[in-house]
Amino acid sequence: MESHNDYRTYSGRSTYCRSLCFLLGKAARDVFPGCRVTMRRPISKGYLCNLTKPDGGTTTEDDVRLVSGRMDELIRADLPFVSREEPREKVIEVFREIGYSDKVKLFETSRDKTIVYHTLDGTPDYYYDTLLPSTGCIFLYKLEPYKGGMLLRIPDRHNPDTLAPFYEQPKTYEVFTEHNRWNQIMGLETVGDVNLACARGEASDLIQVAEALQEKKIVQIAEEIDRRIRECELKIVLITGPTSSGKTTFCKRLCVQLKACGIHPISFSTDDYFVNRLETPRLPDGSFDFDNFETVDHRYLESDVLKLLQGETVDVPEYNFVTGLREFNGKKLSLCKGSVLLIEGIHALNPELIPHVDKSVQYKIFINTITSIALDDHNCIPTSDNRLLRRIVRDYLKGAFSAQATIQNWPNVRRSEVKWIYPYQENADILFNSSYLVEFAVLRRIAEKILATVPSDSPESGEAVRLLKFLHHFSPVSDREIPATSLLRGFIGGSNL
Repeated sequence: MESHNDYRTYSGRSTYCRSLCFLLGKAARDVFPGCRVTMRRPISKGYLCNLTKPDGGTTTEDDVRLVSGRMDELIRADLPFVSREEPREKVIEVFREIGYSDKVKLFETSRDKTIVYHTLDGTPDYYYDTLLPSTGCIFLYKLEPYKGGMLLRIPDRHNPDTLAPFYEQPKTYEVFTEHNRWNQIMGLETVGDVNLACARGEASDLIQVAEALQEKKIVQIAEEIDRRIRECELKIVLITGPTSSGKTTFCKRLCVQLKACGIHPISFSTDDYFVNRLETPRLPDGSFDFDNFETVDHRYLESDVLKLLQGETVDVPEYNFVTGLREFNGKKLSLCKGSVLLIEGIHALNPELIPHVDKSVQYKIFINTITSIALDDHNCIPTSDNRLLRRIVRDYLKGAFSAQATIQNWPNVRRSEVKWIYPYQENADILFNSSYLVEFAVLRRIAEKILATVPSDSPESGEAVRLLKFLHHFSPVSDREIPATSLLRGFIGGSNL
């Protein structure tokens, strides 16, 4: 990494964080030989990590201080990250000897003849993408005790000379730990575990369990809404989440469960209140900024909501995405006794959407793909990769955009999410996790062919290759047993909702 400016790019930041995770794992093993370090997921502007010492003792502040001190020593030594490519069986033995069973299982379920791994001062580790040239390129980090484990804090994406600001995410943490607990009960903590389960013929069971867990959560949410309607006169349910999190299908499934509770759900999308295309805000390059909050005519939307709450009937617009115009096609809505209004869209939780509507009549739901399974102990799976693959598949199958175009636009999508969507995640009453235990195994069969269409000489080729490498770790699973009501069907096709 030649300068801190590289860190401002997604690829540069990912390379930096992978190298930092390698450094942490190496330092911990130096301080506590035989220990296990797991990097489970990004949270609170850092990485949630667990340290399991050989004696089984809890992680103390002194432990964290010792590991951090060793990391500093390795940075000052400016040691190279060395790449090696060797036959698969030999690599399996390398990691078996040092007790990395997570990687042994991952490689045992691989069909690759050779595997590329890395070493740092003689200590091997595996990362499927690039690392920094040496430890001396790591310029900033902080390791601190967190929730019985450790939080590996990283530089701010906009100001790399400072740490990313810490902020608590209790609801996100709760959702992750809930799903992680289920994974542990089933003995499925890493991709190697899932691959072995599928090899034993258990893919169908994993699909059924994943669907049952999601349906159970949707039922619980519907019952909570029912309780609040009866006790608190709840009138509005706001549903949001980043792109490709499954908002639309979730909304339809929630409506079914609300009806089962005797509630009459009435829904519309904030997309129908888009301003006419020529009035849409623009990005610095002159293109339309469709994710900007001002793309929604929120004043008009709130006016309709207030009328509905007052018992009036309103003419709800429908946005024509072909002409770029808002149209009125005779769609009328009104709230009667036993009704609840569902508003779905990426800006649904923005407090400026309906600022004059009493907060006591609102229930807020945030949907995200909080991936609880990890590639292995040192490679957590970014939520954004989950959603990017979903969007690539959906856009391509619907004939909306090529894989190249979706990848090209992804940085703009991510920037908009950070600005307009994620700041309101912890304000939700409930977080719903739409990730799917065997999702990547199912997506692999479809996504590989689509990613192969990205021209090899295009700027997007590098990202397509990275995603292909990632998917290659999963043993493919057929989608034939995915129910037609599944959230996953909203991306791979075949939904009946």
